[in-house]
Amino acid sequence: MFVLLFSCHRSAEKSKIEEQAKIGVIEAIEIPVAPMEPSLDSIKLNLNFKPKENYQTILNTIATDRAYFKALYQTHPAKAIDSASHYLYSKLLNDIVPHWYGTEWDFNGHTNIPNDGDIACGYFVSTTLKHFGFNLNRYKMAQQAGLTEARMLQANAKLKTFRNLSFENLKIKINSVYKDGIYFVGLDNHVGYVVIKDKELYFLHSSYCDDKVVIELAERSPCFTSNIYVFAEISTNNDLVKNWIFNTRLNVPIN
Repeated sequence: MFVLLFSCHRSAEKSKIEEQAKIGVIEAIEIPVAPMEPSLDSIKLNLNFKPKENYQTILNTIATDRAYFKALYQTHPAKAIDSASHYLYSKLLNDIVPHWYGTEWDFNGHTNIPNDGDIACGYFVSTTLKHFGFNLNRYKMAQQAGLTEARMLQANAKLKTFRNLSFENLKIKINSVYKDGIYFVGLDNHVGYVVIKDKELYFLHSSYCDDKVVIELAERSPCFTSNIYVFAEISTNNDLVKNWIFNTRLNVPIN
């Protein structure tokens, strides 16, 4: 059986142009604060919703910190992986993503600068991962079906696929196999991140329902409705974390 999950971005002509574009230095721009879902408590979630620091400064700090984890891995590999996993979770959600909240969604959006231009769902994922320091082509990743994007992050045998479930049953199954962390999810025609915190599911994505980047309770998100969900671990994925530490290339699977 073949499973096809399509990202919200599909434009071959636009993609060809994008492949020729150069990714320049992220400019320092003033970021407006995007309103969050009223029910989300940043203190309870231990998440930062407001941008802090200059964006390029954040990216530079991450690049410097990676050298520390690489050195630590030489003497204490398990400690390096564990520490880097927590670092990935915190830096991605609390430093990088807050700059992207409120960035406008567009089917063909591919901006490289938060809140300057539009961003499609696949590009939001690939660009934020690229900015964290994963060695990947953000264009090629965003242009893949959701299943293929998931396979770029985790071995096919370790992916979890859930089909035709009510949200209640999906939540039970996810919490039976996953712990707190950040995960990639591919849906019927959409992709994004799922953040698990204290067994609650939050959907972080460039929303075609709200026309912007948001984080919200997955249960309340109309964009989270799907017949199929393919999950790949990110912050809890030791192999992926090691790939980040050593700057290993993440390629599109060829089969």
